[in-house]
Amino acid sequence: MSFVGSRDQGLEEIRQFYSGAKLVDAEQMVNKYANQIGEYLEGERQEFTLKLDVSGTKFQESVWEQLKKIPYGKTNSYTEIAQAIGNPKAVRAVGSAIGKNPVLIVVPCHRVITKDQQLGNYRGGLAMKRELLTLEGAIDQ
Repeated sequence: MSFVGSRDQGLEEIRQFYSGAKLVDAEQMVNKYANQIGEYLEGERQEFTLKLDVSGTKFQESVWEQLKKIPYGKTNSYTEIAQAIGNPKAVRAVGSAIGKNPVLIVVPCHRVITKDQQLGNYRGGLAMKRELLTLEGAIDQ
């Protein structure tokens, strides 16, 4: 299963997502993932070409697919996401699905803000969300 955690979080974060998973040391397998995320954080990459192994409910997966369509440096609101997946009244459910995104940054849930242009919530914390959006030029610091 694919997972990108929050900064300053330990293994407990991944255990919350995948409670029965056995963690193994697989440095060679994760190097390409770490490299692409590192390139993104250095401002050298705007898109990821990583194969992801994630699963959720049909609704969650539809939200995550919509998140991948938000371009680098742009934002969408929770309302816009709900409308785009054909379920305009599901704004709160969209927020819940975004919170269950196991691959932060790669599936760019940090690009979702409230309809009144506030940051909203973020599993990695608002400071991390602000930094990612600033890196992309989506907001001023």
